[in-house]
Amino acid sequence: MKTNKLVRIAAIAAIYIVLTIVFAPISYGPVQIRVSEVLTVLPFLFPESTLGLFLGCLIANFYGGYGIMDVIFGSLATLLAALLTSRAPKWLLAPLPPVVVNAVVIGLMLHFVVGLPMGAAMLWVGLGQLAACYGLGLPLLYFLKRYNWSE
Repeated sequence: MKTNKLVRIAAIAAIYIVLTIVFAPISYGPVQIRVSEVLTVLPFLFPESTLGLFLGCLIANFYGGYGIMDVIFGSLATLLAALLTSRAPKWLLAPLPPVVVNAVVIGLMLHFVVGLPMGAAMLWVGLGQLAACYGLGLPLLYFLKRYNWSE
């Protein structure tokens, strides 16, 4: 793997961790807007960012307070969402996999770990993901595409 791709992976992981922890009060919990999820659109342009997102989420979830279940399932949800995003047919659909995958997986995790009603947990996580991925991520993706920041 080229050095610039390794640096991109490490930078994305680091930025994800920092954004998640800096915004910790809204990054974790049943009602969350994880600002770091803005980065989940990056696999559309940079497939190698999938690994950076997975590693960043894995490390950030150790700080969340939901234990090993969040570390495992939250990180795997991010990995699956990033893989699906890298295969999105159009840039407008790139934020959709993180919204859907996290709403389902994290909603289920919150249901089983905390005992929240499943539908409500999925709805709240999904709404937070919509805000982060479409509200912040889509403009980021548009900017990166417009100014040819992809390889």
